[in-house]
Amino acid sequence: MPASAMQTSTLIGLALAFAGCLACYLASPNQRWLAKPVPARLARAGGVALWVMAWLCLAQARQALTATLLLYTALMLCFVVLPCTGALLGLLKRPKDA
Repeated sequence: MPASAMQTSTLIGLALAFAGCLACYLASPNQRWLAKPVPARLARAGGVALWVMAWLCLAQARQALTATLLLYTALMLCFVVLPCTGALLGLLKRPKDA
């Protein structure tokens, strides 16, 4: 596989992993991005489907074990960054007097 195709497949896989994390995060009752969480069952099922597609994309460019470790690392990063970003947005929306 050419190097550019490997990079494209990896980037698409990481984007799908991020989208899956975002779907699962927005289904959480403690999420801070939206006024109301999205319907949990649909969002979580979509998130898992996106993770499976992400692994398939990553496995196109990498070995299966490497794709799995890369996916888990990306998921851990996303599940740290998304709540922190929500907290930061909450701080920025807060009135200065409070």
